[in-house]
Amino acid sequence: MIDLAIRRDSLVKRLASLDEKLHQIEEELESHQSKDWEEMATEREGDEVLEGMGVSGQHEIRMIKAALQRMDEGEYGTCMKCGDDISEDRLDVLPWTPFCRKCAT
Repeated sequence: MIDLAIRRDSLVKRLASLDEKLHQIEEELESHQSKDWEEMATEREGDEVLEGMGVSGQHEIRMIKAALQRMDEGEYGTCMKCGDDISEDRLDVLPWTPFCRKCAT
């Protein structure tokens, strides 16, 4: 049986952590103001990595918010495609997943 309170708490904590990380990334991206071409190239490479992390973090935030909404609607733990239960093992690894293992492949 899925303990929704524990799952919700875990998702809310992860959401807060991601939000903090995204703010740090944004601050880092805004802090670069080098005038030297070589330093600017190095900063740009780092910025590309940070931007990728930001996009990934934003995607995870959307997935977590959708999972929290499914909890509110009583649909959490049910595959959105086939309607079967999502295994607890899968939810332990991907607590925001909307699909069972079969439908995710």
